[in-house]
Amino acid sequence: MANNVGMALAAEKLMGIEITPRCTVLRLIACEMSRVISHLVWLGTTSIDLGAFTPFLWAFQQRERVYNLQEMWTGARLTTSLTRIGGLMADVPTGFVEGLEEFTRTFPKTLDEIDRVLTRNAVWAGRTQGVGVMSAAEAVNYSLSGPMLRASGVAYDVRKDKPYLGYDTYDFDIPIGEHGDVYDRYRVRLEECYQSTRILAQALKRLPDGPINVSDPRVILPPKSRAMTDMEAMIFHFKQVMEGIRAPVGEAYVGIENPKGELGNYFVSDGSAKPVRWRIRPPAFINLAALPKLAEGHLLSDLIAINASIDIVMGEVDR
Repeated sequence: MANNVGMALAAEKLMGIEITPRCTVLRLIACEMSRVISHLVWLGTTSIDLGAFTPFLWAFQQRERVYNLQEMWTGARLTTSLTRIGGLMADVPTGFVEGLEEFTRTFPKTLDEIDRVLTRNAVWAGRTQGVGVMSAAEAVNYSLSGPMLRASGVAYDVRKDKPYLGYDTYDFDIPIGEHGDVYDRYRVRLEECYQSTRILAQALKRLPDGPINVSDPRVILPPKSRAMTDMEAMIFHFKQVMEGIRAPVGEAYVGIENPKGELGNYFVSDGSAKPVRWRIRPPAFINLAALPKLAEGHLLSDLIAINASIDIVMGEVDR
C-alpha cells in the first residue's frame, strides 16, 4: 500500500492537489501497516534462515492479523490497490478501527517475546554480530537508505527529514545502530515495529470524519448516481476514463519512507495524460548493490545472513 501512496503524492504535487484530512491519516495508517507487515516477514524468514523456528511462527501469526485488517479494507491481502490520485478507493469499514486498536495494544507483547528469544541468544549473536559490517560513510557512499542506512548510524528517515502525510506531527523515534552489521539491522527493524505501533495508535486517535476524496472531477470519478442523472458529471466521467488524467506541464519528485528504504517517484509532464518520464527510485535494488562489499572476508555461510539483512524483493530488483 505504501508504494501506491508514493505515486499518488508525486502526481498530486505536480497537479497542486491537496488531499482531505481523513485521507491523509488513512494513507499514513496504510503506510505503517505495510511497514509492520514487511518487517514481520523479514523477522520471520531471517529467523528461520538462521535456525530459529519459533520467532518465525510468532511473526507470521501477527502478520496474518494485519493482513486480515488490510483485506477488510481493500478486498485483497497482497496486491492491494487502495490509493487514488486525490484520495482512496474506499473508506475503512465498520470494525476496522476497533480491530487495529486491538492490534496496537497486543502486538508489542509478541515483539517482546521475539526480543527475549533472539536479542541475547548466543547463536543468533554469533551469526549476526560483526557480520556484513558497513560504516556510516560507506553506507552513504553506496546510497543506502532505510534500515540498511540507519543500522550504520546515519539517522536519516524521510518521515522526519522530509515529512509528508503530517509525519512531523507524530511522536516517534528513529532507531539507529552503532556497528552497521547484520545484528544492528535486526535491532533497527525490530524497534521500528514498536515505533510503527506508536504511530498507528496516535493516528487512530486523531482520525477525523469527512470525505476521503477531493471534490475535483479532473481526478475523481463522480458518483455513479450523478453520472447517470447529470450531463456534466457524465461528461467528466467519460473524459477521465477515455482520456486519462491530464497533469499540467512540469515535474515533481516525492520520496517516501518505504519499509526497505527511500522509495522515490519522479514525474515529468508535457500536459498530456501520459508522463514524458516516470522514474522510480527503488530502495531494495539500490541496497542490493552493497552485497559484494558486505560479503568481503566472510564465509559462504555468512552470506545467508548478509543477504537476508538487506531485505530485498525480487519483484523490485528483477524488472
